[in-house]
Amino acid sequence: MRNGVAGCEFADPMFCEDATMCIGKIAFCAAAMVVAATHFADARPDTRKMTCAQTQALIESQHAAVLSTGPSTYDRYVRQFGNECDAPYVPMVDYVPASDGRCMVHRCEEPAPMVPD
Repeated sequence: MRNGVAGCEFADPMFCEDATMCIGKIAFCAAAMVVAATHFADARPDTRKMTCAQTQALIESQHAAVLSTGPSTYDRYVRQFGNECDAPYVPMVDYVPASDGRCMVHRCEEPAPMVPD
């Protein structure tokens, strides 16, 4: 195995006896990379498939986590008491969908300025 995928030795002319064989190996490697990329794209935890308690426990255990909240939406959520937010951002309450309803979590936001009336 070379170049990270078994059977993808096409970079070495010793492994390509004819053009058809090289094209086949290139096609195989391209397909393997597409499958791998598709698999890794789905690796982000989805709050809709977890209970609220599981979502909160995941954030707490990792201190911060990027979570999917919809088919094409995601965000970074943090624990309430920690230093995961860079100044001037602070953990602010947000709600995400969970398998058992809405779930309270925190994400980094810049606090609104306090302006007197």
